[in-house]
Amino acid sequence: QAQLVESGGTLVQPGGSLRLSCAASGFTLGYYAVGWFRQAPGKEREGISCISNGNGRIYYADSVKGRFTVSRDNAENMAYLQLDNLKPEDTAVYFCAADRSGCHFTGKMNVYWGRGTQVTVSS
Repeated sequence: QAQLVESGGTLVQPGGSLRLSCAASGFTLGYYAVGWFRQAPGKEREGISCISNGNGRIYYADSVKGRFTVSRDNAENMAYLQLDNLKPEDTAVYFCAADRSGCHFTGKMNVYWGRGTQVTVSS
């Protein structure tokens, strides 16, 4: 029953911006940390951001720090990732995930993943 659905991915020019959304259903997102990940063709999945359930702790990978911004709206059961100053190397499928234990995403219980949304950065 628990589900995460990403949206907002599209083709964008270098230097452009996008906002990705992560909609949760079947569970209360406010109890969970939300992570954002991406996977480019032929590469391993990369963790790029995480926000705690109470917004007190936020993490970014060096590859996106200063360009991407994570946020959440627990009342709407939503999380977001703002992508600014996009580069071709940002091209990937972007995933959101929810983990009740915090920013870990390695457990077998109370960890949920979306199926991803494609972001393509090209001129």
